[in-house]
Amino acid sequence: QFPFGRRLPCDIYWHGVSFHDSNIFSGQVNKFPGMTETVRKITLSRAMRTMRDLFPLEYNFYPRSWILPEELPLFVAEVRTMKDSNPSWKPTFIVKPDGGCQGDGIYLIKDPSDIRLTGSIQSRPAVVQEYICKPLLVDKLKFDIRLYVLLKSLEPLEIYIAKDGLSRFCTEPYQEPTLKNLHQVFMHLTNYSLNIHSGNFIHSASANTGSKRTFSSILCRLSSRGADVKKLWSDIISLVIKTIIALTPELKVYYQSDIPAGKPGPTCFQILGFDILLMKDLKPVLLEVNANPSMRIEHEQELSPGVFENVPSPVDEKVKVAVIRDTLRLMDPQKKKRKDTQLTLSVLCCRCQSPERAPGASEEPPDAAPGPEAALPSLCLKQVFPKYARHFSYLRLVDRVAALFIRFLGVKGTTKLGPTGFRTFIRNCKLSNSNFSMAAVDILYIDITRRWNSMGIEHKESGMCLQAFVEAFFCLAQKKYKALPLHKQVLSLLELCECRLAALHGKRLVWGCG
Repeated sequence: QFPFGRRLPCDIYWHGVSFHDSNIFSGQVNKFPGMTETVRKITLSRAMRTMRDLFPLEYNFYPRSWILPEELPLFVAEVRTMKDSNPSWKPTFIVKPDGGCQGDGIYLIKDPSDIRLTGSIQSRPAVVQEYICKPLLVDKLKFDIRLYVLLKSLEPLEIYIAKDGLSRFCTEPYQEPTLKNLHQVFMHLTNYSLNIHSGNFIHSASANTGSKRTFSSILCRLSSRGADVKKLWSDIISLVIKTIIALTPELKVYYQSDIPAGKPGPTCFQILGFDILLMKDLKPVLLEVNANPSMRIEHEQELSPGVFENVPSPVDEKVKVAVIRDTLRLMDPQKKKRKDTQLTLSVLCCRCQSPERAPGASEEPPDAAPGPEAALPSLCLKQVFPKYARHFSYLRLVDRVAALFIRFLGVKGTTKLGPTGFRTFIRNCKLSNSNFSMAAVDILYIDITRRWNSMGIEHKESGMCLQAFVEAFFCLAQKKYKALPLHKQVLSLLELCECRLAALHGKRLVWGCG
């Protein structure tokens, strides 16, 4: 630890909360720039909505969401319409403050009129979602799953999932929401930081008992009941990959802003906490993504009034120590050097060997010693991308839109596209014509940018943000390819833009040579 700053460069920098060090020019940092902002509830909900607009069936694992206060009239209108079309529908909704954590400020409602319209909703925006009323129960208790996901690299995309996670239980038997039990947080909210204050909370002495258990113990229990655990894992892996694909466009914009291409800077990796709920039919539902999941492996125990001590938690230790250990093993900068050294030794050994080597003689150099990995258990982190990339690459349309956005940003270190950059994009891709003049281009830019900048989001600079550019791109695609579904409209426009930009680049190379 360097409380007063450091003088020498490091191989790995481990930051506590977020990426905040502009003096790192090499090595690896355990946080991505902008990750905290990208996984906030509102930004995550917007990213998932964009993907759901493109691929409705692939992104049905995230609850339907509305953003407050800006979408309150829309929320009221849509709920009224659904109730009119189905009078027996009696929904429950959950309201979550955008920047909240550990269950702070979360509450359940039965009707849009129950939203607490105080001054805080303006200063502290929130997301309201459909509440999952029929979760899978174990011992009559609701629980969620905390899975640890390592985003090892953004470009190329590389994702690992821990083979075990935590199951965090409520502390009161679950009942479907009614007006009488809506406020019983120990029944409806699985947050550990809330339930630990319940008199029914049981500190786990083993992996399969208590209020916090290993996910593997739940899987064993489900398997013994005949559940298809392999399919469940497959669905969870799919959920994780699709969520990361939804988040990467925004992350890439932040990344090029903090670590511009061509300048010295670190590479980044990050451990994320995915909170997942299982429905009765074992369908996984994404609740949220945590950019800074707790890695504590102990809890406080009160010995006497006001006197506490830290007691080890066997369940936390089993899962979290393995995640940290194996993250460091995967990111170890010396690992490649050792591999290169071993390869050189092997080549030298082969060259020096006599053709008449005795049968059964060792292939290893005589002084070869087992590496440090030999004493460690097998990796608990399983690579899922690019391993399964061919199943998911077609979903990465917004990634390609973000690449266009970054290309026309112009000034390195910025995250907003100015009007000149937007006009250059239109001109270079030859998207203006008699039906869509450059004056119409300016109006589109002003209208969309003004609306996004009025949404109460914190903006350090003026201009068009990535989400606004994506909306504008979708609008252009819908104008140009009216007969196609949205994802094909966007794909067609992407291919057109990429083709024309490639041709323009080729012409410039020829002009340069000339």
